[in-house]
Amino acid sequence: MEWLSSSLSPTFALKITPSKPSPMLTLPSPSFSCFAAAASPQQGSKTSSKPPKNLSFTTPTTTNTAKTNTTSSTDTSVPTKKVLVPIGLGTEEMEAVITVDVLRRAGAEVTMASVEPQLEIEASGGTRLVADTSISTCGGQVFDLIALPGGMPGAVRLRESDILKKIMSKQAEEKRLYGAICAAPAVTLLPWGLGRKKQSNIQVSGELTTSRGPGTSFEFALCLVEQLFGESVAKEVGESLLMHSAHESLIKEEFNKVEWSFDHMPRVLIPIANGSEEIEVVTIVDVLRRAKVDVVVASVEKSVQVVASQGTKIIAEKLIRDASLSVYDLIILPGGITGAERLQKSRILKKLLKEQEAAGRIYGAVCSSPLVLHKHGLLKEKRVTAHPSVISKLTNEVVNGTKVVVDGKVITSGGLATVTDFALAIVSKFFGNARARSVAEGLVYEYPRN
Repeated sequence: MEWLSSSLSPTFALKITPSKPSPMLTLPSPSFSCFAAAASPQQGSKTSSKPPKNLSFTTPTTTNTAKTNTTSSTDTSVPTKKVLVPIGLGTEEMEAVITVDVLRRAGAEVTMASVEPQLEIEASGGTRLVADTSISTCGGQVFDLIALPGGMPGAVRLRESDILKKIMSKQAEEKRLYGAICAAPAVTLLPWGLGRKKQSNIQVSGELTTSRGPGTSFEFALCLVEQLFGESVAKEVGESLLMHSAHESLIKEEFNKVEWSFDHMPRVLIPIANGSEEIEVVTIVDVLRRAKVDVVVASVEKSVQVVASQGTKIIAEKLIRDASLSVYDLIILPGGITGAERLQKSRILKKLLKEQEAAGRIYGAVCSSPLVLHKHGLLKEKRVTAHPSVISKLTNEVVNGTKVVVDGKVITSGGLATVTDFALAIVSKFFGNARARSVAEGLVYEYPRN
């Protein structure tokens, strides 16, 4: 699997176990294909390798959006792939949201279903998500793939769902694809007799794919994409996520270095809007809270609930007018084309950012949102980076070939697959490399030794 192996860190390990008993295979060469080796008889039929049409920033409003995007393609012979991602109280938000986001980008019709009595759940890192439906509505449906996120007590809540257990057992009996990440293989699948004890970063065994933690979520999701749609689609999605550039780039470049030190726990504001990129919102919040940073998520919309760029519904803690009553050590703007445009239109946020600069406090942006800072006049004489789609619109000096750029008290990143390094760079600036490395280890994510 050349595209995937080239985009991963040197510690990435992929193991494939065919359906029939045989010695376990490890990744032997860059040309090895996860999809080809893991395909079961059901998956062995011809799979289109034509990339879907929805690999750009989109704002779906229902779980049927991916289906609409796929079937509106000129290639109407490719059937829609239906995917179920169940969530519960304490589900790990990075694992759930990254999996959903990546699969929707590939053209899958993804349903996020709650195993709780209500649709809204609080994830393990405190992010509040709203499921598309209840698991009770999914019992009579057939899914091409079911993917279980981990997190505690999320994995336990999934295990305790009798409806989900029946759905998963039927999925395995009928030899359709299923997967689990982090705590879910051991805590959820094993008690049901569906899991395996051995686990590497990515392991495919027949219809089952498992992975280790939040830091391997992109690889997990892309491996599932490859099994559903073929290698070329997975490669296309990986490139749209900046996976390739994430591997080849330097992690961080810093200019005009200053210390980010405080005599209190740093307080960070993350404004969000309809169309904000959910991978970036959830990852930054999760990583910073793991480092014990005080994070406030505020909506610039009229409601605290927003619909992110790939259809995930996120509930902010406050509206921006209420959040503006406090002072923040750092303000971070997530990306997403539509989301960035809506952040730019917020007068309250613009005033907050202007005050942040005037007071000499820190601010930053990822993906397409450095353009927001630029249009507000907040990047003068600053070196930055951004998503490739907006770099040409920035008139200040752009630093290429690096994931994260820090210039004094401004920090920027290309977003998407580079956002974990962006968040860890903030942790490092706040608390030092030891704290950042500790957080990275908890994510199962490689942190540079130097």
